[in-house]
Amino acid sequence: MAAKNVTQKALTMISRLPRVSLYNIANPVFEKKPSSFHVYGKKRNWGQKGRRQRGYMYYLGYEGGQTPWWYKIPYEPYNKDHHLKRSYPPISLGLLQLLVDTNRIDPSKPIDMTSLSNTKIFKMSPLNRDFGFQLTDEGLDTFKAKVHIEVQYAKEHVIAAIERNGGTITLAYYDATSVWAASDPAKYFAHGRPIPRRELPPQNAIELYTSAESRGYLADPEKIAEHRMVLAQKYGYTLPDLSTDPQSDMLLMRKDPRQVFHGLEPGWYVNLKEKKILRPTDPDLAKYYQS
Repeated sequence: MAAKNVTQKALTMISRLPRVSLYNIANPVFEKKPSSFHVYGKKRNWGQKGRRQRGYMYYLGYEGGQTPWWYKIPYEPYNKDHHLKRSYPPISLGLLQLLVDTNRIDPSKPIDMTSLSNTKIFKMSPLNRDFGFQLTDEGLDTFKAKVHIEVQYAKEHVIAAIERNGGTITLAYYDATSVWAASDPAKYFAHGRPIPRRELPPQNAIELYTSAESRGYLADPEKIAEHRMVLAQKYGYTLPDLSTDPQSDMLLMRKDPRQVFHGLEPGWYVNLKEKKILRPTDPDLAKYYQS
């Protein structure tokens, strides 16, 4: 009974008290800085020398002490080998179809990095670790063009969309120097440099560019033909016969693994002003640039 009476009295007292508002609560403890003439002592209640003595606020993230935060936090290699990763700016199937429809790209000729860069829509920067284009599936249902295209990365259903229309696709690796030459040939030739010899892919990209499933440029052409048929059966479309196609020469055209431009060999000098091509005559240079 005593406990019930105490509880009832407490509830009654709370019900009679005024509501909490800004007018009946106590001021914060450190709302007003104490006057210096009321404080006695050597430091006048301002602590040691430094920021606290001069009234400066500590910067965001300050934890005190002399040990930097990157020594306190355990090491996690989130960005390990970040400078070695390759970037592939995207180009969609819908945009590729638009470029063909607006005559920015000629589908009767092979399409590679140089053709895409010459549209002045895409920018390739080797300084930003750009190593080519990746073909994405946006606009896959409306893609109707028959092209022979060379990109650096594409997924399986994108490859199927190209081959369903009678086209061909190749995944090829370009090193940084080759990307610089292929993305802006006029600027590269203006420096008076020979056409570079394209390097082979690094170790972590060998599997991609030697696989017939991904249409790698180092894969066996006979195995690529087999996987073209397998992919057609998987996605349920009739594979066009390239041997009877009137554009078979263009569709089956492939660069040499060391070649950057169609029709131009590594080591050649291109003089745009005089419209001349100079070929190396030194046997050592010819052997170096030979594939």
